[in-house]
Amino acid sequence: MTGSNEMTGGEALARMIQAYNSGPMFGMGGFQLLPFYDAARRLGLKHSLINDERAAVFAADAYAKVSGRVGLADATLGPGATNLVTGLVEALNAGSPLVVLTGNANRDHAGKHMTQEARQIEILRPAVKEILRVETIERIPELMRRAFEVATSGRPGPVVVDVPEDVCHGTHGFEETDFEVDPAHEAIPALRCRPDAAATARAAELLAGAKRPLMLCGGGVHLSGAADTVARFAEDFGVPVAHTMSGKGAIACTGPHNAGLFGRYDRIANALIEESDCLLVVGCKLGEIATKRYVVPPAGKTLIHLDIVAEEMGRSYRPTVRLWGDARAGLDDLAAALADRGLDAARQAYIGEVAERMAKWRQSVADRLTSEEKPIGMARLLNELGQVLPEDGLFVADGGFAAHWGGLIFDTKRPGRCFVPDRGFASIGYGLPGAIGAKLAAPDRVVAALTGDGGFNMSLGELETARRMGLAVVILIVNNAASGYVKALQHLMYGDGAYQSSDLAETDYAALAEAMGCKGLRLEDPARIAATLEEAFAHDRGPVVVDVVVTRAPAKMLPAVDARTVQAKKGDRVA
Repeated sequence: MTGSNEMTGGEALARMIQAYNSGPMFGMGGFQLLPFYDAARRLGLKHSLINDERAAVFAADAYAKVSGRVGLADATLGPGATNLVTGLVEALNAGSPLVVLTGNANRDHAGKHMTQEARQIEILRPAVKEILRVETIERIPELMRRAFEVATSGRPGPVVVDVPEDVCHGTHGFEETDFEVDPAHEAIPALRCRPDAAATARAAELLAGAKRPLMLCGGGVHLSGAADTVARFAEDFGVPVAHTMSGKGAIACTGPHNAGLFGRYDRIANALIEESDCLLVVGCKLGEIATKRYVVPPAGKTLIHLDIVAEEMGRSYRPTVRLWGDARAGLDDLAAALADRGLDAARQAYIGEVAERMAKWRQSVADRLTSEEKPIGMARLLNELGQVLPEDGLFVADGGFAAHWGGLIFDTKRPGRCFVPDRGFASIGYGLPGAIGAKLAAPDRVVAALTGDGGFNMSLGELETARRMGLAVVILIVNNAASGYVKALQHLMYGDGAYQSSDLAETDYAALAEAMGCKGLRLEDPARIAATLEEAFAHDRGPVVVDVVVTRAPAKMLPAVDARTVQAKKGDRVA
């Protein structure tokens, strides 16, 4: 027996999104999802046209990273769906909760070379946490509930809901109760689980007996909303904190407990890891960059691994104790077990030593952080960005060296997600759409994105999107007229002049921005960095492109030696 509320499948999809108070959403429509678009218009869903489906998922991913809420995107069948893959893998690896709709072929004619038809479910399946195929219109509410539940539970991730054309265009009489949802699944973490009590007691015993404990934090800290908990734990028990690029902001980078980035690009953290007698890894997969290609930490360390995904523990380092559970809940339990331990003089001295080492590191690179070299040095650009960006400002870092430089130099001023890199897949092209998503998640915060000229070239069509939406985002383009990361690696591995397919044409991106109706600023003098950034941040009538002319010398492009290079000495640079 059908209900009295007759509507299309497209409207049922829209009503389920509305039930979760979700939005914004990005997509590029096609015939298959037109009833959904019509319902979005009538229901007032926050939906915007994007110029490339990959950028739609990037924007949704950044929105989810900053807000903790479910990011949304859609695509038509075939090329629309396949264009989603890169962004979906970013979200899958980073743990970003997304629900993405894809239109698909009419089932009456599927398999008969319908226009744009592809085996898209098979293509998308390994790129997502789960893919849900809607075979009957009446199951739309059930499957959309499932999508939000999967996206926000355990390690969050992207879920694709695949909708055949005839299901989206068909009609069914629904009951109002069909659209009831659990609001817990509007954001992450929807559910929390605690580690085993006996394992927690064992971990607390190891931490209590340690003389030089060290916490290694990854992006899971932010997925759990545990940054304040990390900071409190560090302060209460005298445990310094090092972090991955995704984990930056697990603790304020400006505080005495901060040991900075560890792994391939580190300040003082790798030495502290070597000296530590107990490592507490929190929400971190210990992947290639974090481990400097699997040599950090060195073998044989006492290591406690706290993670929401049991399969991550032991993948790249065998832990002494495995704590399977939510980061915040796990740290709360560890703190309770250590309540009698307190902070003694030895731990206070240890924290003082860490702060002293960090101060020495800053002093050792001060000439680069304040360099007057022309073209502009990356270290100075990032150093001044950190000084000018407000405490609650958001810094979105594109893939490649934009994230590496940002991770090494940029300091967050408070616990929480202020640094937003695309480290799940490290794809370039994320900067501009990521800034769009971040601004929509936090409209009252300043949003600055750093991207290379190559990354900007990939997504420059989204400048029109940002302008159309009236978003005051600042896009800093590292203009080195090259695919800088590749050119720097070619320099290190094969020597000066041995460059192949890594140069770009000299381009004035400030003029390009002006031609697209946006504000463009050309920055060539390091003495003008702060003033130019302040001017850009003060602009509130749409996007600003700051075209930063940086070094063309490949030896100066990388922030440190890359562990994969075979000629490590040539072109070495600390910051």
